[in-house]
Amino acid sequence: MSLRMRVHDREPIALALRRFKKLLERSGMTKELRKRQHYEKPCEARRRAKLRKESAIRKAKMQATGGGYGRSGPS
Repeated sequence: MSLRMRVHDREPIALALRRFKKLLERSGMTKELRKRQHYEKPCEARRRAKLRKESAIRKAKMQATGGGYGRSGPS
């Protein structure tokens, strides 16, 4: 995947670098790089996905029931 960015005349380097970083972030390249930095076993990936799914279900259930920390009933 190639990314192209044009640096405008008289544009400060700091501003161009900031635009470049945002471009990388939006393209998903930094996320992919972090993901590939270390090998993850397939069983670990499945386990992480399962935990993420269970957490989302638990969170949705808590919001649906109105439960949570520090909440009291209707006033």
